[in-house]
Amino acid sequence: MTTGGLMPLSDRQITGANFAYQHLPFERFLDDAADLGRERVELWGIAPQFHLPQLSDAEARAVRRRVESRGLTVHCLTPEQVMYPVNVASPDTRLRAASIALFRRAAELCAELGAELLLLTPGRGFEDEPVEAGWRRSADALGEIAAYAGALGVTCVVEPLQRLESNLVNDSRTLARMLDEIGAPNLGAVLDTVGMAVAGESVDDYFDALGDRVRHVHLIDGRPAGHLAWGDGELPLADYLAALDRRGYQGCMTFELFGDGSYALDPRPVVERCLAAVRDALPTTGRS
Repeated sequence: MTTGGLMPLSDRQITGANFAYQHLPFERFLDDAADLGRERVELWGIAPQFHLPQLSDAEARAVRRRVESRGLTVHCLTPEQVMYPVNVASPDTRLRAASIALFRRAAELCAELGAELLLLTPGRGFEDEPVEAGWRRSADALGEIAAYAGALGVTCVVEPLQRLESNLVNDSRTLARMLDEIGAPNLGAVLDTVGMAVAGESVDDYFDALGDRVRHVHLIDGRPAGHLAWGDGELPLADYLAALDRRGYQGCMTFELFGDGSYALDPRPVVERCLAAVRDALPTTGRS
C-alpha cells in the first residue's frame, strides 16, 4: 500500500488512448473513452486522426474542444515515430533536422491541446558506427526539443526502445544516463512494461534508476514483446501494479494496443477487457 499521504494506485489513472482506433472515426474513440469512464486521453499522432505535419493550430484547438465537450482532457501527445522516417539521432543531417522540427511542432500542438506531456524516443544511429556518435546526436536533439517545449510549458518524457528499435537507450540505466547528461528540468521518463520486460528489468529497477522522473507508464502485456491486450501475453500485471503502488506512482497509465493489428478491427471490447483485468489486479485499496 502506498504510504506518505499519496493516493493508492487507481484505475482512474488509466487514460483513454487512440492506439488501435486508427481505422475508425476520431469521434468513435472519444465517445468510447468517455463512456468507459476515462478522464484523460493520450493522443497517438497518426493519420487520419491527428496527423501532425498537416495540423494547424486552429485544428488542434478544435480537437481540444471535441475532447473537452465529453468531459475529457488531453494528457499526453505521442507523435508517430520509431518507424521511418522519424529519427532524432539519424546520421542523415536532413532527416535529423526534419525529425527535430516535427517534435518542436508537436510541442506547439501540445500547448494548443492543453496536454501536459510530449512523448519522445531516442532514435538510433548506424549499427556500424561508434554508439557514442549516435548518442551525441540523440542527446543534443532531445535537449533542443526539451528546451523548446519548456518555453511552452510542456514536459517531455523519453521512452527507452527495444534493441531492435534503437541502439542507444534500451533500459532504465541508459535512460537515466541520458536524462542526467541533458539535465533539462522538464524531461522525464516513460516506463513501458513491454520494453521493460524485454530488457529483463522490473518496476523497481526503473524507480531505483529514475525515481520521480518516471512520469508516464505504458501498461501493456507481452510475451514479453508484442504490445498485447492484458490476458493475451504472459507479463505479471498484478505484480507490476503492486510495485507501482508501493513506489507511490501518481501518474497516468495507457494501454498501447498494437498486437498483430487485429485489435484495430474492433478496439472497444479489447479496451474493456484490459480495464477489467486492471481492476481485478489492482491492490484492493485502489479499486473503485
